[in-house]
Amino acid sequence: MEKRLYLSNVDKKWGGVCGGMAEYFNIDSTLVRLVWVLIAIFSGFIGGLIAYFIAWAIIPPKPGGF
Repeated sequence: MEKRLYLSNVDKKWGGVCGGMAEYFNIDSTLVRLVWVLIAIFSGFIGGLIAYFIAWAIIPPKPGGF
């Protein structure tokens, strides 16, 4: 079975991007969120926010709901 990246339907704070990445890489979503925040801080917040919203727009939602 092919592994695909989807937005998380159950582990999300805003759009499910970090939760979906955590499910894809089989790691804790808190770790993904922490790394994302650190990248955003060191890139000047705007870059991190833009990247998040682009990922939110590009990554498809998980089919079938849950």
